[in-house]
Amino acid sequence: MVFDEAVESLGGSMCEKLLVGDTKHRRLTIEKMGKPSVVASDAVIYTTFAVFLLVGTAVAWRVRGSAAGELLSSNGRKTAFPLALNLMASALGAGILFAYPEMATVTGLQGLIIYAVASALPLLLLGFVVGPAIRRRCPSGFVLTQWTEERYGREAMVYLSLVTLATLFLYMVAELSAMGHVVEALTGTGKGVLLIALLLVSGISVGVSSEALKPSLLSSAGLLSPSLLGWQLLYILPVAITTNAFFLSSFWLRIFASRTDADLRLGSTLAAFVVACVLAAVGATGLVAVGTGAWPESPEDKGSRALFALLERLPAAVVCLVLVMVVCLSTAMLDSLQSAMVSSASNDIFGNRLAPRYVRGLVIVVIVPVIIVALKGVSVLQIYLISDLLSAATIPILCLGLLDKMHWLRGTDVIAGGLGGLFSVFVFGWLYLGSAAEGGKLLILEDLYSKDWRTFGAFAAAPLGEGGRWMGC
Repeated sequence: MVFDEAVESLGGSMCEKLLVGDTKHRRLTIEKMGKPSVVASDAVIYTTFAVFLLVGTAVAWRVRGSAAGELLSSNGRKTAFPLALNLMASALGAGILFAYPEMATVTGLQGLIIYAVASALPLLLLGFVVGPAIRRRCPSGFVLTQWTEERYGREAMVYLSLVTLATLFLYMVAELSAMGHVVEALTGTGKGVLLIALLLVSGISVGVSSEALKPSLLSSAGLLSPSLLGWQLLYILPVAITTNAFFLSSFWLRIFASRTDADLRLGSTLAAFVVACVLAAVGATGLVAVGTGAWPESPEDKGSRALFALLERLPAAVVCLVLVMVVCLSTAMLDSLQSAMVSSASNDIFGNRLAPRYVRGLVIVVIVPVIIVALKGVSVLQIYLISDLLSAATIPILCLGLLDKMHWLRGTDVIAGGLGGLFSVFVFGWLYLGSAAEGGKLLILEDLYSKDWRTFGAFAAAPLGEGGRWMGC
């Protein structure tokens, strides 16, 4: 009893688990649960936030005399290495701790590899192909909507701007919600909502002994073998993630900030490599959780909880380290999204005519509704999916404007194409699933992991359905 009380005072707890392996080898092991005390959790979290606050305040003081344009962008100033770090910050956030382990528990090793590679693909595409092309056509720009207005006119720019702002808003909500879920899951304090206004930076690796990992559990769950959904993801994820990256102004700010195209190519290559490795490592925790029997504890357990089921078996000190990483990740990600949203709004709505103090004020205005929505604990993965489908319906026809032989495309084609793509998803769902109601549900991808062709069909219909632009001609 005295021993138990001593452990509790240190912020940990003990549990016993009987591991049954070979009939000749049965042993009782003691595993430390990863639940630091409330005091320890708060100390780690708020100390990390305080460091970010001090650094941010110091930087803000140094640039206090900057003009509005300098606050909104840093065109042509970044070399490859700082550019790579900024791209990583824009690509990694707390949401990865849920989405990638969940994908691994559903589609196994095949789906995890595809997901990690597909997530790095947009960085290479933007860095080597689309980014340099947009920079040449719009050298003074810093967000995609500026080129869109020059190429397609104001109507298309307004349409793209609304979709972009909605996407950034949803990503900020997802990031803050994820932060709240992470803190509550790791500490049990229920204070995640108090942290979401501040916010996270690096991948998490969990050490598990080879003795504890049982490949037989992975094999019996079918996670080491290819599956129909896994093969479908070869098309779904590259299309979904790549097109969605075009809506993220945080990427475009970095693209225009690169000093040269060579810096952009090198920076995007470094970022893509690191992002793919980090996401693969984070997602692999889902496989490890299954292989060690940490997940699922019950049939109702969601795959998004796999990483945290594993972390609960580690010492409290490890969880404290994870909390620091999570706070750094979310802080970097939210800063990128916030800057992108303010830059887009200032450019598209106010024509970059706002004084610096009003630009700074926009940061505060933007975060308030995000916090309110994030407090509702919305599904991170669901937000990503809705945004992905919308981008798959809009971006392909927009990019056709980069081709000289497609000079006849107009803004009405872009708008009609985007709306026509979404309508095509609805029609496909209606015909394939047998009712208009099911077609409507397909627009929000309620059943992503179904073993039929509905999800594949949705992401095929979205870009192909842009033939609806003919209605706008």
